Amino acid sequence: MLVTAVPLAGAAVFRVLAARVGEIAGPGFAVHELRVRLDAPAQGGEVDIGRLRIGAREWRALTLRCGRLRIDAGGLACNAARMEQGGRRLPFEADVDLALGAGPVRIALRLPDGGRIEAGTEADGRLRARLHRLTPAAAADLLEPWLGDLAAGLRGFKATGVLDAELDYRPADAGATTASLRGRLAGGGFGRADGLLAAEGVGADFTLEARSTGAVWSWSAQLDWDAGAAYIHPLLVEAGPRLRARGRFDGRRIELERAELALDGLAAASARGVIDTAAGTPDALSIELAGADLARIGPRWLAPLLAPASAQRLRFEGRADARVELRAGRLETLAVELHGAGFGLAPPLGGGSARGDDGKEVVPVEVLALGPVDGRVRWSSRGPGAAALQVGGGRWEKLALGAFALDAALEPAGLRLAGARIPLLDGTLVLQDLALGWSAAGWEGSGGVVLEPVSMPLLSEALGLPLMAGVMSAALPGLQFGPGELVLDGTLAVSVFGGWLQASGLRVREPFGVASHLTAEIEARHIDLAQLTETFSFGSITGHIDADVRGLELSNWRPAAFDARIASIAGDERRRISQRAVENISALGGGGALAAVQRSVLRLFETFGYRELGLRCRLANGVCEMGGLDAEPDGGVRADGGFTIVRGGGIPALDVIGYNRRVDWNELVARLQRVVAEDVSPTID
Repeated sequence: MLVTAVPLAGAAVFRVLAARVGEIAGPGFAVHELRVRLDAPAQGGEVDIGRLRIGAREWRALTLRCGRLRIDAGGLACNAARMEQGGRRLPFEADVDLALGAGPVRIALRLPDGGRIEAGTEADGRLRARLHRLTPAAAADLLEPWLGDLAAGLRGFKATGVLDAELDYRPADAGATTASLRGRLAGGGFGRADGLLAAEGVGADFTLEARSTGAVWSWSAQLDWDAGAAYIHPLLVEAGPRLRARGRFDGRRIELERAELALDGLAAASARGVIDTAAGTPDALSIELAGADLARIGPRWLAPLLAPASAQRLRFEGRADARVELRAGRLETLAVELHGAGFGLAPPLGGGSARGDDGKEVVPVEVLALGPVDGRVRWSSRGPGAAALQVGGGRWEKLALGAFALDAALEPAGLRLAGARIPLLDGTLVLQDLALGWSAAGWEGSGGVVLEPVSMPLLSEALGLPLMAGVMSAALPGLQFGPGELVLDGTLAVSVFGGWLQASGLRVREPFGVASHLTAEIEARHIDLAQLTETFSFGSITGHIDADVRGLELSNWRPAAFDARIASIAGDERRRISQRAVENISALGGGGALAAVQRSVLRLFETFGYRELGLRCRLANGVCEMGGLDAEPDGGVRADGGFTIVRGGGIPALDVIGYNRRVDWNELVARLQRVVAEDVSPTID
């Protein structure tokens, strides 16, 4: 050590004392190029440190401007010091007590927000440190000179909270080095600008114990999270989890010998594996879950991952066990066992609710439900897997499904289902060659669907429709679906009212969403009007009709656009129409549809003969443009501007004429509902 002194003029008193020390070293730290300047009268001074090493980290060009500086043969003490690095002032005051040789070192940092950091070493190399009410903002300011962009990134998270912790490090004693860390985080929180990561009010206790007899550390840790919540997109995680873990660390990899997690809804959860600290990803990780209560963990953990857009509508029940294996940060295998599991999809939020006779709100029936489900699923990224499930039943809207089995071959990016038969009322829904695949856009696939005949009386009752005779069947060999869209390449056929109806070109977007949209082409042939009008209490009409609905569009399952035509067909021997049917058709066609002389005839006869009938509605923008037998909506051949709906035949001759060519669609539907609901004989004036 080199010491120089500068005396005061005319007196034997030293004003400035300067000292330089090449190196001071102790357990875990070293000071190089130490220069001290003591201003004796002011009791202050400066300490310059060329290089400071603590552990493996090194800092350069540090300066302490001491409010009080003491230096003697044993060392130096610098109190109430401002600290600078490279001319930049650091945001704290420091007290430093540094002994020369192997003596103790004491450092205390006082932060602007009231936090404190205290650390010290003993002659035997023991290091103890304490953090008292350290805030994230103070930590970022403290670390910015050394962490640079990382510290700035911490500020970007707008972290809050206070940390209290104690560290105790003991160097090799009887061949073992030990370290312990204990602390608590209170009022913790953070938020990212995009809203995908956030936390508030987080409180947790933590401990870490480590022991080393060489280059490898054995460690154990625990974390008790008892307050607050965090959102890690798409999961909302609330306080309650408790973690216990133990393992080994060699400086490059963390070997997780066993970790146990206590979580609400899980009987047991454990993990083991190896984590590459440089990459920050697991080289290998195995996770086991036992006795998972799906009703409790499903809404919180499964729904946001499986269907984020519909998470609040998913319902779960039953139990499950699972095993997950990851390698190099990627999912490698997944094994799941289901025990009495149930899954449901509730109606879209905001879709309204019904009320019972007592005025209480009735919980809407689930759109889709399956269960109980028992079986196993085995998937691997390296090769084929399998799924074997027994489903006790289910429901789609109000359609009940019977028990069925699903046996699928699983592939790394999808599955194949050779076939499945699902009972539907008194028929069967048959799935054929179903293939599903996962891409970045979501699930997509293809297959075929056959609906073996289902009786219309059962189907109409299940759907809450008027009782209809006949059967429904379908053959859809070219089903295609992708994210939010279902395309049916084939024909849906219904045998009903003595004729048949078929739909083709079916395409559905967001079938279970709040903005569902369907398009299709529909044609009906040889429909028996006697059966149709009897079913819907419309009056009585005999004869047969054909119907075509082109460009059908349903928005949220309500008609938005179509071009529909109805026309009687030739060949019927008897065509009759009742008083009530005449009045109801007149109501649909608008006021004044019957001439006064014809109204007088209605008083005398129950039924009338007719030669032909026809009606057209072209719906667009909520308005139905009406037409009949002899007129298009954009023009007509009648001098009075009307259009003929029914052309009379026989004696007496009776025509039904419509005059209102533009009818509000909602009003037209309301008229039709009133006509069907009233079910009374008309009053003829």
